[in-house]
Amino acid sequence: MNILFLVVGAFIVFLVILLLFPSGGQTDIQNRLAQLDGGISSTEGAAVKDEELNKPFVDRVIRPFLANLAGKRDPKEIRQIQRSSLRKMLAQAGYPGGLTVGEFMVIQNLFRVILPTVIIALGVILRMEAKQLALMTVVGVGLGTLVPSMYLQNKIAARLHAITRQLPDVLDLLTVAVEAGLGFDAACDKVVEKMRGPIPDEFSLTLRQIRMGQSRRDAFKDMSERVGQQDLSAFVSAIVQADQLGVSIGQVLRIQSDQLRDKRRQRAEEEAAKAPVKMMIPLVFFIFPNVGVVIMGPAMYQIIEETSKTALTSGE
Repeated sequence: MNILFLVVGAFIVFLVILLLFPSGGQTDIQNRLAQLDGGISSTEGAAVKDEELNKPFVDRVIRPFLANLAGKRDPKEIRQIQRSSLRKMLAQAGYPGGLTVGEFMVIQNLFRVILPTVIIALGVILRMEAKQLALMTVVGVGLGTLVPSMYLQNKIAARLHAITRQLPDVLDLLTVAVEAGLGFDAACDKVVEKMRGPIPDEFSLTLRQIRMGQSRRDAFKDMSERVGQQDLSAFVSAIVQADQLGVSIGQVLRIQSDQLRDKRRQRAEEEAAKAPVKMMIPLVFFIFPNVGVVIMGPAMYQIIEETSKTALTSGE
């Protein structure tokens, strides 16, 4: 706690010195007021000066200082980049729980505050030392920052795995529907009607976009960018090219379905080949020691018993 107080005190002293003895000839506020003096009447200038000087200390000093540390980057631009990246990740995860970007950001901020607070409270209750309390605080801040991101990454991985497993079945149904005489959009409607999962959900959203006036090519490209799965992107590229070149979509779907079946079989064979290597760790660390205890236990008991009998006989 003493170290923490010293750090906070040093930061406050630094801000006070920065305020009282600014670097350079004039501060940003003075430059802005000088510009206002040159282009505004005295009455309006006085009002603007009062408005500038009545701003909180944070807006007048701390925010410009942090902006300079950040390379004078616009905070609005940073927030837009963060929201865009988070929106893409939520779309890949399928918007778990119906969370929007704003709601997920609120949850992130709550975790960043609540976890360190809970850990500090537990440390105070358990009467930890200052070093341990500081370490637990750092751990709490790290967990509060990582837990929401890890949850979202886990959801993305699970959804991508479900899409990989479901895509061959979806292509089979599309192929059968198209070869039976339905159009591609009607075949996608059949997928939405007959199946449940992430791909039918994406097809439903894509079909709604098409009915609202978006072209089929743009709607399916948006779906490919939104999901970010390699096999689905290849399928969308094939459909877009077939639509542009006038190739039979049924034939393209049949080829894509056969290729994905082969890929799924190859993945299964690859996982089966990895199984013996993965089994070595539990065998060596958990099963072999137990087998050794079961086999060697009675033998060791007999050896100890015979050794004790021999020692007693020799002593007599």
